[in-house]
Amino acid sequence: MAKKRARKSSRKGRISSKPRSFLKKILILFLKLSLLGGVIGGIGLIYLDIQIKNKFEGKRWAVPAKVYARPLELYAGQVIERDALKQELKGLGYRFVNRADQPGMVEWATSRARVYTRGFSFPDSDEPAKRLLLNFRGNQLASIKDSKGRSVSLSRLEPILIGGIYPQDNEDRDLIRLEQAPDALIAALIQIEDRDYYDHFGISLKGIARAMVVNVKARRFIQGGSTLTQQLIKNFYLTSERTLARKLMEIPMAILLDLHYDKDEILEAYLNEVYLGQSGSRAVHGFGLASQYYFAQPINELKLHQVALLAGLVKGPSYYDPRRHPERAKKRRDLVLKVLQEQGVISMKERLDAEKLGLGVVQQRSLHKGAYPAYLDLVKRQLRTEYPEHVLSSEGLRVFTSLDPTVQANSSNALTKTITSLQKRHGKPVGELQGGMVVTDPQTGEVLALVGGRNARYQGFNRALDALRPIGSLVKPAVFLSGLEEGYTLSSLLDDQPISVPLPNGKSWVPKNFDRQSHGKIPFYKALAKSYNQSTAQLGMDIGLDRVIDMLERLGVQREPKPYPSLLLGAESMSPFEIARVYQTIAANGFRTPMRAIRLVTDSEGEELSRYPFDVKQVVSAENMHLIQYALQAVMREGTGRSVYSRLPASMNLAGKTGTSNDQRDSWFAGFAGDRMAVVWLGLDNNGKLPFTGSGGALKAWTDLMVKERPQSFMAVQPEGIEYHWVEESTGFLSAERCEGVRQLPFIKGTAPQQYAECAENQTEESLDWFKKWFR
Repeated sequence: MAKKRARKSSRKGRISSKPRSFLKKILILFLKLSLLGGVIGGIGLIYLDIQIKNKFEGKRWAVPAKVYARPLELYAGQVIERDALKQELKGLGYRFVNRADQPGMVEWATSRARVYTRGFSFPDSDEPAKRLLLNFRGNQLASIKDSKGRSVSLSRLEPILIGGIYPQDNEDRDLIRLEQAPDALIAALIQIEDRDYYDHFGISLKGIARAMVVNVKARRFIQGGSTLTQQLIKNFYLTSERTLARKLMEIPMAILLDLHYDKDEILEAYLNEVYLGQSGSRAVHGFGLASQYYFAQPINELKLHQVALLAGLVKGPSYYDPRRHPERAKKRRDLVLKVLQEQGVISMKERLDAEKLGLGVVQQRSLHKGAYPAYLDLVKRQLRTEYPEHVLSSEGLRVFTSLDPTVQANSSNALTKTITSLQKRHGKPVGELQGGMVVTDPQTGEVLALVGGRNARYQGFNRALDALRPIGSLVKPAVFLSGLEEGYTLSSLLDDQPISVPLPNGKSWVPKNFDRQSHGKIPFYKALAKSYNQSTAQLGMDIGLDRVIDMLERLGVQREPKPYPSLLLGAESMSPFEIARVYQTIAANGFRTPMRAIRLVTDSEGEELSRYPFDVKQVVSAENMHLIQYALQAVMREGTGRSVYSRLPASMNLAGKTGTSNDQRDSWFAGFAGDRMAVVWLGLDNNGKLPFTGSGGALKAWTDLMVKERPQSFMAVQPEGIEYHWVEESTGFLSAERCEGVRQLPFIKGTAPQQYAECAENQTEESLDWFKKWFR
């Protein structure tokens, strides 16, 4: 019996010990898992800590390169249209007010303007903000005086920011310091987004609890209770998706960030990171860029009502977009103003005054930024020869260009106006007419304007750089220059008769004049002025295609032209930019200079990285270039370009050449004044035939540009090796001024005709002596 009881007791002990053993194992497992979780959690926190510090202390953002136009220099005696100055000031975001008492303000009157400039840190020096009194006399800036009435010899306005080179994520931002942010903006962010910002440790327990109640009631995740620190974590380190996992990740990261960094450091990062809108494909981040995007003003110039609008956008940039939903935006802005007043940040009067004002948002397309895609395309191409893409899109480089916003506006307007006029006149055949234009300063080779199509803001195909079209008669100055180097003179007689050139395929090349007429013996200069094809072909075949190709390459053509006879009449295809290189060299008296869009590149701190100095090489003698310039002036005075003087004064000396490709599919004009050289192309993208020539199309756009630009007259400098003589045009012999059918032409010394015309032989010796003295 005792044994039975013992076995039973033993069995009962084993049964009761099993639960205790199981619980012990569970407890041990739990402790192990807890320890493991703690280790993993600790490792995770260490990892998060490292990631937070690495990114926050390193390069926080990929800052795009900023591209600037040329600064507008103001000086006494300057010829400047008041409307052009006004437009430039508007493009810079200056406010026109009754009293200019702060930077970025202008008082505008009939004959004077008081400008309070903002100042700018130029690579060569800092231009301080200053008050300037500008006095005008017609279209001339008569004087500039400072706030103390002293004369100012020169002052520079800050350059217009025309665009940037963006990283792959297309984020854009203008970084600002905390001290640059208006006090009202900081106050608004704290009061609206996170009132306990300076008191909590990265997270707000009250905010989280309040959000949990709202989410439970709604049975979905609609509110996060985020602090400004958590918002920065979300935007800077995580994603914007509304998930519990992301929300849980925010909390330790926000605590760690708050633990390591000062509140002001975190707030400054927030000011530059927060998403505030969308400009096409580019995301607008930070209040610095948002200020420019919505108001076209630097953030330190914003007024209370503008600051309140920006602060209100944080909650939902798309929902409260002031351009698409102005009523929502105003309601949100006024709520911000109300909170600021209730919290004692502003007075009731300030609130009511601000609420009475409109939103004050500028129209996107009225800003200069984004208005120059073709020119920016040229800048990027030139930059990429020296800088890798990641440097251009992330290092915050500052690129200073030669773009002149006024010239650019005049160029695009001239092209658009001409195309519209031609469409009205010719109808359906030119319904899709397109064009391109390049404008340079012939004295420096700087590209002042570039228009890539009829819609100057279109960011697609850049016709100024990439439209390769047959250049037609624009090639002829190279042919005639080659002839001059081979011994021809401007008075040499060319045979404008039919010519047939056998080709390797058994066919013949038989060029014809545009008027289908032959003109017999004509002076060399007139063959170019009248753009006769037959005499040009005769000349080209006589001197040889190799010499013409060599001349084109010396003038600036970088592609190798094909050695076909049709080259002599412009069968070679080139872009307007390539043609601009050629005529830039002609306008610069035979000195070839690189076509420069970029003046200087600096790093984000203003240290110079690259400078693009003026660089020239003489490729054609000054004497021969003087002769061809004479012939190109004759084009404008009596040849295919003479229509310009119906709109421009006869006192303005111009030189240029029309061009029409075979079958009239391209309309060209290239010409120059003293300080402007421009090339214009018009045509159809489908290569269709046009109902007008170079003089009937492209020349009109060129003329429209020059009417607006009012350029300096072209003054051809007479080299020492040049002398002028009177010659009889029909024979090419020396003659006298009093004779009929004579013309005064330039000759390289020693190349003038030796034979005298009959009329000249009948003149008295005294007359001939007078003739010689006149040109000595």
